Amino acid sequence: MTRLTALNPEEVTGKTKDLFNAVQAKLGVVPNMMRTMGNSPAVLEGYLNLSGALSHGKLSAKTGELIALAVSESNSCDYCLAAHTFIGEKLVKADPAVLKAARTGNSDDAKTEAILQLAKTLISKNGLVNDEDVNKAKNAGVSDAEIAETVAHTALNVLTNYFNNLANTEIDFPAV
Repeated sequence: MTRLTALNPEEVTGKTKDLFNAVQAKLGVVPNMMRTMGNSPAVLEGYLNLSGALSHGKLSAKTGELIALAVSESNSCDYCLAAHTFIGEKLVKADPAVLKAARTGNSDDAKTEAILQLAKTLISKNGLVNDEDVNKAKNAGVSDAEIAETVAHTALNVLTNYFNNLANTEIDFPAV
């Protein structure tokens, strides 16, 4: 059973209504996570702003989805695993085997694997990485900008993982 209410987009007003309308226009639907985040327009707006900013970064949408899967697996977030598997398959057209491998931080591409391993290391070490951890990424060709964005993608997904795990958000994507 959910712990926080997923708001009905038809019944909200004010800032939440404006944010839901923007999500609806972009996605065609307001997913349950965002409907639940809408209880605090500040939380929903913060999530949308960081997500939007990262969409213009150096890391591709595919890499962002792979990071989301690696982080979500580490944090046992069933909602995010379902959402990012669906997005990975349907929107960024990633092979299902690539998506599954990302959950454990693996990739056939050395640079992508270094990014995923860095994300998983950030989680396992609570952000307290060492020089060796960072140098592994750099030695695989990951730039400083890409490392910075890996941290931001990881943090964004920690937010959504913790939020959904706390809220016990009803999964509205195909389960994985």
